[in-house]
Amino acid sequence: MFLKGLKLSSLVMVTLFSVASYGSINLQGKLEQGALVRGTVPAGSAVKLNGEVVKVTPKGQFAIGFERKAKTEQLLEVTYPDGLTQLKPLTIASREYKIDRLTGISKKIMQPDPVAQARAAKDSKQTRAARNVFSEQDAFMQAFIWPVTGRISGVYGSQRVYNGKPGNPHYGVDVARPTGTVVVSPADGVITLSVPDMFYSGGTLIIDHGYGINSTFLHLSKLYAKEGDVVTQGQPLAEIGATGRVTGPHLDWRLNWFQKRLDPVSIVPSMESVLAAENKAKTAEKQ
Repeated sequence: MFLKGLKLSSLVMVTLFSVASYGSINLQGKLEQGALVRGTVPAGSAVKLNGEVVKVTPKGQFAIGFERKAKTEQLLEVTYPDGLTQLKPLTIASREYKIDRLTGISKKIMQPDPVAQARAAKDSKQTRAARNVFSEQDAFMQAFIWPVTGRISGVYGSQRVYNGKPGNPHYGVDVARPTGTVVVSPADGVITLSVPDMFYSGGTLIIDHGYGINSTFLHLSKLYAKEGDVVTQGQPLAEIGATGRVTGPHLDWRLNWFQKRLDPVSIVPSMESVLAAENKAKTAEKQ
């Protein structure tokens, strides 16, 4: 629907326009819980999601994201440079998440000591600040690549119930590889956090890709990049490890739109297709 002079509190003297007579909203990505969706509108347009302002690049590019339990009905609103407003209802598909129930977990694990809790709280404050950074980079529009390839050992949205008490959902994708495996940047960006030893996440890096989109890498054994470094897609950033609270070496890659936790799998090719391409390339080299 297109509206001229729209006011949400009053629809008096509204003039309707033909959809075919004006530019459209182009969205890239699945409309489902956990997904990052990128879009384009005519340059100079303003965008809102459910009434909240969404930052738009000078080229008319923007990003929006839907959390793990996002509402299935959302509203995108675009106001074009001449004042014409388009309302685009979005239907967000629901997802089912893996739930594991564990019993016999020790009290020490369930309730870290006060010193550990204070350290974890400090870490959380740092990561929240880094994820709240806004920059005008447009790297978020790139075709992202996997920072490392291998067996997926943990998925976004899964949750463990410890001794009957629900733990926090897992907000990343885990790729199991040996300690020392190199992690590369999935897209261009700037390092906004580089800490070698956080309580829960161990070696931690955060990359700002622009307009609120950022990548986080956890449990690293070695960090190559430091805060403020400008990085490019495919550039080595760190090495996989088993630091922090983990049971084995792996990379935990997380994706955020500011503080909204999204599924990195929503913006990369399937791991199966990437591994198949790698195997094909290796076979070709041997021939």
